[in-house]
Amino acid sequence: MARIHPSAVVDPQAELAEDVEVGPLAHVGAGVRLGPGCILHPHATVLGPATFGANNVFFSHCAVGSAPQDLKYKGGPTSLQCGDGNQFRENVTIHRGTETDRHSGGITRIGDNNLFMVGVHVAHDAEVGNHCILANNVLLAGHVKLEDCVNVGGAAAMHHFVTVGRNAFVGGLTRVTHDVPPYVKIQGYDQEVRGLNIEGLKRWQFDLDSIRLLRDAFRLIYPRGGGRSAGRTVAAIRELRESDMLTDPHVRYLVDFLQRKLDIGVFGRARESLRTDQPADRQSFYGQSQPEGA
Repeated sequence: MARIHPSAVVDPQAELAEDVEVGPLAHVGAGVRLGPGCILHPHATVLGPATFGANNVFFSHCAVGSAPQDLKYKGGPTSLQCGDGNQFRENVTIHRGTETDRHSGGITRIGDNNLFMVGVHVAHDAEVGNHCILANNVLLAGHVKLEDCVNVGGAAAMHHFVTVGRNAFVGGLTRVTHDVPPYVKIQGYDQEVRGLNIEGLKRWQFDLDSIRLLRDAFRLIYPRGGGRSAGRTVAAIRELRESDMLTDPHVRYLVDFLQRKLDIGVFGRARESLRTDQPADRQSFYGQSQPEGA
């Protein structure tokens, strides 16, 4: 039977596995399902509809599963789906999806074995993969997607609909407004690409031949002293597709990621093309005429 402190509040419509621990003054709302081994520390709040797998840990004053901060949200039956082994540290906030987003199905998704450090915010309809680390005060706007094994430094902030490719490293205080290719390091106000995330690839035990090929592909796409330009990227992709480097699955994934960004990206964000919440006209959305230049 779940161990629930007498001062905790657990809604009768919540479902708790037999070994769940709920600490003093913690709150579990209606529609929450907590899998085996989940622990709520004092003052943690988990709201539903939300489903959590096994061994998730909620630290004091986190609020996970709250309604989204989206003016279009009208209280519909959206949800949060979370896998196993995640840690939600103090003051983390994670919101459910919105009913207007048909692409996400109104679901915010969290994978397995992620660490959300103090003060992280994950907004509505976002997707976080597996084995990601988000340092203190990282902010993910709505519809952001982090692929697997992404590491984000403290106080980085991401624009809505951004995608961060797998095994990427985002430096602290970085302003992320367009998609981040997999396997790279970025940093700064203009999210400058600083290099290949070699240390991260080694930690994840990438094959040394794959790391070498990724380094060669990276140098072709991002030559030293070269400014960013779509034309240069197109030429590099063409050259890579004609080379034998594309036999490596990681190089192929890097090329496909960049190609998708070029083909369907809007403002440098591929997921922006999937938007389903655009109003028929701005006046009907805001309820009044907008000033010139709005």
